[in-house]
Amino acid sequence: MPPSSASTAAKTASASGGVQSLERAFDLLERMADAGGEVGLSELSASSGLPLPTIHRLMRTLVDCGYVRQQSNRRYALGPRLIRLGESASRLLGTWARPYLARLVEETGETANMALLDGDEIVYVAQVPSKHSMRMFTEVGRRVLPHSTGVGKALLAHVPADEVRALLGRTGMPAATEKTITTPDAFLNALEDVRRTGYAIDDNEQEIGVRCLAVPIPDSPTAAAISISGPAGRVTDAATERIVPVLREVARDLSEVLASTAAQS
Repeated sequence: MPPSSASTAAKTASASGGVQSLERAFDLLERMADAGGEVGLSELSASSGLPLPTIHRLMRTLVDCGYVRQQSNRRYALGPRLIRLGESASRLLGTWARPYLARLVEETGETANMALLDGDEIVYVAQVPSKHSMRMFTEVGRRVLPHSTGVGKALLAHVPADEVRALLGRTGMPAATEKTITTPDAFLNALEDVRRTGYAIDDNEQEIGVRCLAVPIPDSPTAAAISISGPAGRVTDAATERIVPVLREVARDLSEVLASTAAQS
């Protein structure tokens, strides 16, 4: 399992006099999330390097607080109390992002979205609609599988290939349209294109007649991406050349805001 963002944060906090038990607890929670939400103590010990007695004490505390639950098979799963925290954080993230999405709409003319990778799914956390009478609409809170979306490609482009294959194995690759990518090899090729060009495209793959362009938000505290979506007749190749630089600029500016907000919290 790759080092979690909480592990990096824990090292920073340790250097600045943070509380070690809190750092370790959050690191374990993120490692559980990276593993799909359910793990055994031995897996956590192997990935974190912490001794089993230490992990056991931390997990018992998290269980008592409702942030983790112990399954009948003695493995541990993320608990329901985290849902309220996650929903509140997502709402705040959407609030911070909305002015930047509004700027995207002004500069591109198309609907702007922000999405996160939550487990194996993409969840939309903010949207500002286009002013055109014919426009795209994605409900905030909607969850979709990543293989058929521009934001999904943007978020998975730098994830190791074996982890991407494992995710696709868990979710399957159902076809939303006749243009949806439905094989892991083809999807990994698409991710290579994202790494090469710096942006992702959903070309009629989620809905016929709709094209989306997406970029990841660099250095975001949690993996996030922004996108624009519109009718294929407007989001043409020529429009893509104009829109992608705007997407990148807004993503960089939003990244700075998210980083400064995280530093202040």
